[in-house]
Amino acid sequence: MAWVLLMAAIGVEVAASAALPRTQSFRDPLWTALVLGGYATSIWLLAVVVRQLPVSVAYAVWAGLGTAGMAAVGVLFLGEHLGALKAAALAMIVAGVVLLNLSGAH
Repeated sequence: MAWVLLMAAIGVEVAASAALPRTQSFRDPLWTALVLGGYATSIWLLAVVVRQLPVSVAYAVWAGLGTAGMAAVGVLFLGEHLGALKAAALAMIVAGVVLLNLSGAH
């Protein structure tokens, strides 16, 4: 169950980050409330997860997959470019998360 909640935390955080441009530098109150609510929900879910998983593993997965997820959203939906260097960096992030989990840290 902890892993499901962790994936939900990542998804909510990525959605909130993707909505950041809509806040118009926090001048649009509706989008600002949605983004801040998304971040608060994501952190709350992460706090629930660390009751069952080591914080080092949970945070590394949350941060790493959140970064990779946001990069994917940026390329697919926000018109960002995915060059070779960016793709390699994202692959290293995902590989680091996988290696952390395989190392028995949990």
